[in-house]
Amino acid sequence: MLEHLKLPPSALKLALDLCELTPGQISRARGIVGQTRAQAALAFGVAMKAPGYNIFVMGEPGTGRLSMVSHYLNGHAEQQESPLSYAYVENFENSREPVAVELPSGEGQAFSKDIEKLIDNILATFPAAFESPSYQQKKTAIERRFNQRYNAAIDLVDTKARAMSVALYRDSDTITFLPISNDKALDEEQFTLLPQAERDAFHQHTEELEEYLGDVLLELPQWRRTLVEELRQLDTDTIKLALEPLFSELNGKYQNVDDVITYLAEVEKNLGNTISNFLMPGRNQESRESPAKRAMLTEQYLPNILVDCKHDTAGAPVIYEPHPIYQNLFGRIEYVSDQGTLVTNYRRICPGSLHRANGGYLILDAEKILTYPFVWEGLKRALQAGKIEIESPYSELGINTITLKPEVIPLNVKVVLVGSRDIYYLLEELDSEFNEMFRVLADFDDHIKRTPDHIAQFTQLMITQARDSGAKPLTDAALLRLIEHSCRLAENQNRLSAHVNLCLEIIAEANLLAGQTKAGSIDKTEIELALSAREQRNGRIAEAILEEMLDGTILIDTDGTAVGKVNGLTVMDIGGSSFGAPARITTTVHPGSRGIVDIEREVELGQPIHSKGVMILSGYLGHCYAQQFPLAISASIAMEQSYGHIDGDSASLAELCCLISALTRIPIDQGMALTGSINQYGEVQAIGGVNEKIEGFFSLCAARGLTGKQAVIIPASNKSNLMLKQEVIAAVEQDLFAIYTVSNVDETLSLLMGQDAGTMNADGQYPEGSINFKAVERLKEISDMSADDDKETETGA
Repeated sequence: MLEHLKLPPSALKLALDLCELTPGQISRARGIVGQTRAQAALAFGVAMKAPGYNIFVMGEPGTGRLSMVSHYLNGHAEQQESPLSYAYVENFENSREPVAVELPSGEGQAFSKDIEKLIDNILATFPAAFESPSYQQKKTAIERRFNQRYNAAIDLVDTKARAMSVALYRDSDTITFLPISNDKALDEEQFTLLPQAERDAFHQHTEELEEYLGDVLLELPQWRRTLVEELRQLDTDTIKLALEPLFSELNGKYQNVDDVITYLAEVEKNLGNTISNFLMPGRNQESRESPAKRAMLTEQYLPNILVDCKHDTAGAPVIYEPHPIYQNLFGRIEYVSDQGTLVTNYRRICPGSLHRANGGYLILDAEKILTYPFVWEGLKRALQAGKIEIESPYSELGINTITLKPEVIPLNVKVVLVGSRDIYYLLEELDSEFNEMFRVLADFDDHIKRTPDHIAQFTQLMITQARDSGAKPLTDAALLRLIEHSCRLAENQNRLSAHVNLCLEIIAEANLLAGQTKAGSIDKTEIELALSAREQRNGRIAEAILEEMLDGTILIDTDGTAVGKVNGLTVMDIGGSSFGAPARITTTVHPGSRGIVDIEREVELGQPIHSKGVMILSGYLGHCYAQQFPLAISASIAMEQSYGHIDGDSASLAELCCLISALTRIPIDQGMALTGSINQYGEVQAIGGVNEKIEGFFSLCAARGLTGKQAVIIPASNKSNLMLKQEVIAAVEQDLFAIYTVSNVDETLSLLMGQDAGTMNADGQYPEGSINFKAVERLKEISDMSADDDKETETGA
């Protein structure tokens, strides 16, 4: 009578044909599998140039989000202009505020090499320029003019001294007066032998001469200042004349780059002091080509190229930052220790990902930028202001440092955040600025329709991955098996899983197995072995639970009948493994008015959705059985030997059937297990994990021995989700196992109890002797008992 509910073997798995893999389709496949909605959103976001149209790519890991975004952006960026280059240079007026220099694309390194060449030329030119005959002659002339003035003044003093019989002696810059006697200068001993009058006269003459010397040399400081100024002007003119040809070529080359012309002018101006202080003859004892001089000039004048596009890479940059801490994103300032103090300069400014992506696209992991301190707020601040500001993290920590405040750089970047749905909705709810800056959502589907085009894209991706990874080629049979596996991951015969990485992992594992067996290609056999090996690696807990069922530790019957007991089906997700296992559900019924008690909820093991499923049972009982009398019942439902949290409503069908069995005392076939959720009208609704649930019960039955009477009951709406293992299908083909689909509670009761459930007639009555009739009679009996108890209580009162 219920044979039409049994599924044929052909319905238990997707049936694919090799003709679906045609070379024409494969050759036309491009990019990632499916995701047309996400691709359209990404194209829109990239095309929109207005502020705020940054993109959030939403989807679960493994769906190819990053691959698609990178592939699309790289292709689009190639058609765009390359961005400007930027460098930091010394600010000669305030070294703590380095200046940003903007250069044409790809000119940064060339500019740096030009400055290096300039430094080489300066070292070759100085101090040689001061050793030339022209310079020496001019310097000698200036010094001679000073000496002539000085000597003339001294000669005047000398003439007057001789008239007073006093000799004038010059020793370097020191002038000494000595007495003369008989045209000979007297020494100290001879001077003491002179009469006192002569000695006094000498002292008087000396004082007069010294006063006269002071008057004559009154302008000596001015003469010296003039000497110094003339020598300095000579040095300046010499330096300027020597530098002029060095800078003329650079000024001509960069005449259209305003920032460079300005910087070259500042360098030329500052070089005068540097050359005078370090490269003048006699000022520094080191050789002209010494590393110290070169290092000094490099540290002072060589630009720090922050970002520069390479000449061989055209287009806008596409940067993925895998580790977006603050310094990696916004740049950092490095320090060196100088006598216990951390010091730095413009040469130690390092770029961040925002600098490298400026003028292009920056891809970030949403979860990471929310995890690292200050990154999210800093990113929003930079996008809103349209500029990149490099800040020193050490100054915020209060460490003794000499900090820099580099000039800000204009920011023009399209940020692409890649994250899960949870993160997107969290940001949308809690951050009011999020929607203003990320107005484009590229939503990745978890499942992809199994169309010929998508199958072609999927197979092309598998073939390309195998080739690029160095794996052996895939046969058509292997490709078909991978498609089947993808449909199983999607839990739908008509859809592929968007988590393509899981299939790519299987290819790598199958390639290892093919290498061990010396196979020339990866065939279906290697794919099957890889899947089995993975299941074996992750199957310790599943095997342990099965062993406990077989030895009777966990009580599960697979034959016989029992009242108030039924085999429900559960799915356990532990780590990277997911497996199904049967679970015994028991129910007891007795007179009373407590209603249906969910023991799991009472002990706080039942989660909200599971508790909701149990509460629906009361609605079903009232709707179907208690239309003519009050529903008065006390029942307890429990999932036996369950010691963890239980969630989901997929056990509600089994719980209802178990409840009706306990109510009517009609036994349930223990060779059957079932899963499904119900609504208050008794309609059976789809559930998840149907394949694992069926295979979990099948494994137990197979271990005990298949009898041909064991079966699983699932919702009819789950039929398209079946992608069972071949061993289950083989058992169904041999009539050793069966799978039934049901759409309502009555069909389920008839299968479990081997009796007609009964259909309500126009008068609201069920056929006598049917399961539903017995349920109504039993509930009426309990209701009458409760009413009698209430009357006795009132009488006694």
